[in-house]
Amino acid sequence: MNTEDTQDARDARAPRGPQDADGFSLPRSRRANERLHALVPGGAHTYAKGDDQYPENLAPVISHGRGAHVWDVDGNRYIEYGSGLRSVSLGHAHPRVVEAVRRELDRGSNFVRPSVVEVEAAERFLATVPTAEMVKFAKNGSDVTTAAVRLARAVTGRPRVAICGDHPFFSVDDWFIGTTPMSTGIPAATTELTVAFPYGDLAATEELLTRYRDEVACLILEPAHTEPPPGYLAGLRELADRHGCVLVFDEMITGFRWSEAGAQGLYGVVPDLSTFGKALGNGFAVSALAGRRDLMERGGLRHSGDRVFLLSTTHGAETHSLAAAMAVQTTYAEEGITARLHALGERLAAGVREAAASAGVGDHLVLRGRASNLVFATLDENRQPSQQYRTLFLRRLLTGGVLAPSFVVSSALGDADIDHTVDVVARACAVYRKALDASDPTPWLAGRPVKPVFRRLA
Repeated sequence: MNTEDTQDARDARAPRGPQDADGFSLPRSRRANERLHALVPGGAHTYAKGDDQYPENLAPVISHGRGAHVWDVDGNRYIEYGSGLRSVSLGHAHPRVVEAVRRELDRGSNFVRPSVVEVEAAERFLATVPTAEMVKFAKNGSDVTTAAVRLARAVTGRPRVAICGDHPFFSVDDWFIGTTPMSTGIPAATTELTVAFPYGDLAATEELLTRYRDEVACLILEPAHTEPPPGYLAGLRELADRHGCVLVFDEMITGFRWSEAGAQGLYGVVPDLSTFGKALGNGFAVSALAGRRDLMERGGLRHSGDRVFLLSTTHGAETHSLAAAMAVQTTYAEEGITARLHALGERLAAGVREAAASAGVGDHLVLRGRASNLVFATLDENRQPSQQYRTLFLRRLLTGGVLAPSFVVSSALGDADIDHTVDVVARACAVYRKALDASDPTPWLAGRPVKPVFRRLA
């Protein structure tokens, strides 16, 4: 028996979380988390993966993943949701993606001149997102959203950036992070150049553009933070045109999950610039800035104006990541992945809502978002958002073998996975009801509550 077969056998025998919730412990994960904190600020390379986002001493450290399942270093197996912060939409180690990557690894991954893979990847991307005319690749979402902002400022000659204030995250760069509670280290003069508009409110956005007349370089938003009101995106398009600013769609999440061409493809509204990432590489590091040729070319060599330092990244065009992106796009197109994600999400949502209603907590465990991108809110006895009730709920999910900071699905989930998840949710809701009846979830927390990512103090 080879090593891989041995691992498969071990995986098959791994428990899907212990049955005794009160006895659930992760000693190896706890030690690994301590090692991480000693070496890595925050104990993770993304704040959303920090152990403060999980119940105390119940933050599993992952050994490996396959499909919709992951295994922790303690040997527990989990059904995973929100995989890779929504990036692994096809499931872990997807064969088609892995094979495309493996082929390129044997050919070299980075050269002193562009690889032919770069033009192939650009052609494939622009065929997938036909509303764009040019594309430039990078490694993460922050790079491309900041490039979009810089380009908008360059072409308009205006300093201000208008962000949708309902969107939780755009970039690690100063123009956005300065607007959050974690603004330490960012000059106030930078933050003052970023203003916010509410999602779905065209009148408020027009008032903002009028107040800062000829100062706003761009409107940047996730185009479908929630389902857009009828005519909203088209109205934003008209406002941007009338006020002379650039319309930027952040399609990090909506790209592929809403349609292969993102929300712009689904709703038929064309932005000037758009940014993609997350699902584009199925876990491999690749992002994209795409848009109108006359704007994008300002970052190139074929124009007579001042040059814009658009994007220049050593690793932005690594061949294996671009190969992964092409394999992802092919898989979505040939296998109808977007429709599958939506169907899986609808099935999960129906089961979770029924379980919550049956336990009498339907007004307290609330699902939100498009079926392919479900998140949940945990509300207290006064129907206010509660980190304590979130802690209670996450703890019960973990002990049942469900790792779910959200209920964002991957296409690797099967019917048995959904059924098991709903069963675990039902058991968690029964405990949720007990805590509500007691008006105090503390006895069920077994430690400090989970914490929001954006907060001023550690």
